[in-house]
Amino acid sequence: MINDIKQDAEERMQKSVQAAVENFKKIRTGRAHPSILDAVRVSYYGSDVPISQVANINVEDARTLSVVPWERPMVPEVEKAIMKSDLGLNPSTAGNVIRVPMPALTEETRKGYIKQARSEAENARVAVRNIRRDANNDIKELLKEKEITEDDQRRGEDAIQKLTDKYIADIEAHLQTKETDLMEI
Repeated sequence: MINDIKQDAEERMQKSVQAAVENFKKIRTGRAHPSILDAVRVSYYGSDVPISQVANINVEDARTLSVVPWERPMVPEVEKAIMKSDLGLNPSTAGNVIRVPMPALTEETRKGYIKQARSEAENARVAVRNIRRDANNDIKELLKEKEITEDDQRRGEDAIQKLTDKYIADIEAHLQTKETDLMEI
């Protein structure tokens, strides 16, 4: 029973870390990376779809992405969707190729993005701690129902705490990497 609780908690903690990593990808650095446009949605025949489903996204050079829609009529739609996104990007179209230059980051914007990254990391840490609390409550319920002993309870809570420490350290490592990327000029 405790192993089931522990396994469930671990799966949920992994999902929290993965969500934090995905949120970190949305915070742009000065370099071009196709994942920056993952959140952009394009109107495609009446339904909103991710940009990757209507166009190829490639890195042209360190500061430029090229987006090539698969259908010529989609070029203005894709360009409009990139401009509407809250990424602060200004695409330029040449034929059916949309070039998206990455503006250089100022010190002020870097600090703003670092704050945003730290906020995302804190949200992930809170999620992991909430999962720990839920797992510990489940273990206490088992003790109350007299399905486990107090020693089993302590062992289970220690195992959950070790998982929590592991995943919080994982979040910290990802945050450190993102901060390093943001401060790189």
